[in-house]
Amino acid sequence: MTEQNTRLGILLMIATTFVFAMQDGLSRHLAGEYNVYMVVMIRYWFFAAFVVTMAARAPGGLRRSVSTKQPVVQIFRGLLLAAEICVMVAAFTLLGLVESHAVFIAYPLLVAALSGPILGEKVGWRRWSAIGVGFVGVLIILDPGSNVFSPAAIVPLIAALMFALYGLLTRYVARQDSSSTSFFWTGVPGVILMTAIGAWFWEPMTAPDWGWMALLCLTGAGGHFLLIKCYEVAEASSVQPFAYLQLVFASALGLTLFGETLRPNVAIGAVLIIAAGLFTLWREQRTARRARRP
Repeated sequence: MTEQNTRLGILLMIATTFVFAMQDGLSRHLAGEYNVYMVVMIRYWFFAAFVVTMAARAPGGLRRSVSTKQPVVQIFRGLLLAAEICVMVAAFTLLGLVESHAVFIAYPLLVAALSGPILGEKVGWRRWSAIGVGFVGVLIILDPGSNVFSPAAIVPLIAALMFALYGLLTRYVARQDSSSTSFFWTGVPGVILMTAIGAWFWEPMTAPDWGWMALLCLTGAGGHFLLIKCYEVAEASSVQPFAYLQLVFASALGLTLFGETLRPNVAIGAVLIIAAGLFTLWREQRTARRARRP
């Protein structure tokens, strides 16, 4: 039964990464035509409605989901995620999907590096070595010694750092709050922030782009729904390696639809980052298994 669930979880994770890659492609198109804040604001309207609906259906209903023992941290988490999405969508318009995702996939290494000072977790020398290899990969992608190096290349790295911090704070609040509570507070502060900012940057949209916007909203909600189902049927550690497929799917979109190119240094750096990330995940799984032994 566990094997069957794991296989289903892997399929759901692959579907999740594909849907999120489609979302990124749609975000790149729309943010190239309209203001980033407006695009993210509309996306958040739909996402917040989805979050509230899921919270209302959770055990205990909406009242239980709203109740939190850590309101300040939960609100900060929600605001941080909204800001990270804005930064990442901006990276898509500046660098494209290929290079943005190649740098962004370093976020699991940032989580590992920051888990010590933020969560008090022990990070051994093997994990630090993997983190070091991963950041060599990031440097290879950024190519700071090149004459054509652009500060814009730092933007997806900033997004990765923000998302890593968001992930660590999610693990932190999970010590006292339920997953439905954290999910509720993921969407509501963000929609308030983005509405307050995005309303000032409203632009009229064409009818076809409203269709793309509707599809963007559906992929956002659909991706989160698939992810929730994925973690319901399989352990996170079993399916997490397949999350790297989002880089593959997003890069395929960038190369085929947006005419982007895959530079050799980007490919080499991405391989190093993924290898380091998979090693870090393997070490975490091994440590967890040892801790469960009597």
